Amino acid sequence: MITPDAIQSITEQLSTVSSRLALQLSQQVTNLRRLGVGLPAGTLDKLQIVQKELKKLGDRIQEIHTELTQLRALANTSELLNTSLDLDNVLDEAMNRVIQLTRAERGYIMLLDPTTNQLVPRVIRQQNQDETLILSDTVLRQVLEQGEAVITHDALDDDRFMAEESIAGFKLRSIICVPLKARDKVIGAIYCDNRVVISLFANREKRLLTGFAHQAAIAIENAQYFEQLKDALTEITEIKALLDNILASIASGVITTDGAGTITTYNAAAASIFGIPIEQAVGRWLEQVLASIYPQIRDTLIDVLQNDTNAMIETEVSVDQRGPLNLSLKISPLKDGENQTQGVVLVIDDLTELKHRDKTLAAVRKYLPPVMVDNIKSIEQLALGGERRLVTVMFAEVRPYDTFPRGLSPKALMEWLNTYHTIASEAIHHHAGLIDKYMGNEVMSIFNSQLNPSDNHPWDALQAALRMASDFRTMQLFGTLGEEPTERVYYRIGIHTGIATMGNVGSRGRREFTAIGDTINLAKRLQENTDMGQIIISRKTLEICQPYLTDKTWIGVRELDAILVKGRGQTTQVYEIFDAGL
Repeated sequence: MITPDAIQSITEQLSTVSSRLALQLSQQVTNLRRLGVGLPAGTLDKLQIVQKELKKLGDRIQEIHTELTQLRALANTSELLNTSLDLDNVLDEAMNRVIQLTRAERGYIMLLDPTTNQLVPRVIRQQNQDETLILSDTVLRQVLEQGEAVITHDALDDDRFMAEESIAGFKLRSIICVPLKARDKVIGAIYCDNRVVISLFANREKRLLTGFAHQAAIAIENAQYFEQLKDALTEITEIKALLDNILASIASGVITTDGAGTITTYNAAAASIFGIPIEQAVGRWLEQVLASIYPQIRDTLIDVLQNDTNAMIETEVSVDQRGPLNLSLKISPLKDGENQTQGVVLVIDDLTELKHRDKTLAAVRKYLPPVMVDNIKSIEQLALGGERRLVTVMFAEVRPYDTFPRGLSPKALMEWLNTYHTIASEAIHHHAGLIDKYMGNEVMSIFNSQLNPSDNHPWDALQAALRMASDFRTMQLFGTLGEEPTERVYYRIGIHTGIATMGNVGSRGRREFTAIGDTINLAKRLQENTDMGQIIISRKTLEICQPYLTDKTWIGVRELDAILVKGRGQTTQVYEIFDAGL
């Protein structure tokens, strides 16, 4: 097979021979004429034509040779693009070859950012890497908008671009820019220029870069898909790890099955409840693993699968590994991404200890305030010692002893006193207060302890006091206890907000949850300095309650003279709260 180089060599030899022949003939023309011999007409002209044609042929062969070299490089680049998914390395090497083949001074591969839809340089090739990135925006915009390659042989003399600031300022000459198109969508551009050589780029370079751009666009799209796939795989891996961590940390047992009833997920809590290790459960039939309860849930499982419903079951079972258990099971259909049922999810809660505790609490519920009963678990977790906490404390004297009717028996007096305490307790409990203790005809309550946390505890306490006062007044007006109806009231209430130490006091065998500190003492002193029928609060309590009082026109606030309470060296500013409608 004759190579382009061999053809080029033969052409050059023929051109040399024809040149020599023409020279020799021209030298012998005179001698031949003396001998009466002449050359055929036009012989020398024909030799000159042959020389020119051989020159053209040589130039054309050189062009073809150059183009073949470029196409081979393009083929090698295309092979590289199609065999690697490392886009940065591929494009970097490809840009090197483009610069080499086109003799461009600078070259850039620009990609459209899918988020901002702005062109971002992905590969930069220029002699000075610290040089400012200067490109012809007009050329780029035209390529992106029309999706066709643009060539200018001398941008400074091209009517299309000569007025552009970047071309005039940086004296750009030869420019070639081709679009990167994937699936008929422009995703970027390849841009090359030269600031010295004019007419550097021609149709050959245009075909070269267009072919390269086509391959590069495919490679870019494949690499982007690959990156998206890697990102999705990473996200899936992270989600799976998160789900595994969540399942491991969930206190409830979680079991999932496929449509055939094979267990696909079985967390640590489920293993603890049923006493069956995870490795002995996953991959086995639910009927085998939960043999002790399966007969009780079989019909429900079928109903959930067939009718796409949710169900809840509470059952008592005996598990070989643990004995009698009280279990709560929530059963739901397991859906895939297309909302198709692929199995079931069972969430199991072990209520054994809770049921046992509820039985115990049921026996003492009548003797304990509801708040303390509902937070009994928190009480158990509080160690001996205290915690400093902002609280609101209310002391209420429900009725002085000397105001009860004379001649009441101790039993009757206790019944009357209990009626007052009941009214006070209901008001306190209604507004989330915790009764700390009853002291004869007085009751101490705390708002915002560890057992009844509240962000609005001063306002809770003030509402409880107003409700208590209203209920006491109603009882007196109707003579509920057999007394003559009267508008006279007997309560005395003091409220203060401040820091107190909250916690358990006592021994390990017997504890009492209470509060101590100056806040408690001051609330008590405020109550002692009230008149019957008064609610007195401190400045601190009023400041916090002020936003709630803005639109409560029925609640009156009256500033009283500052008082000096026992045990404090400075006066305390106090305010009376009253029903302005009375």
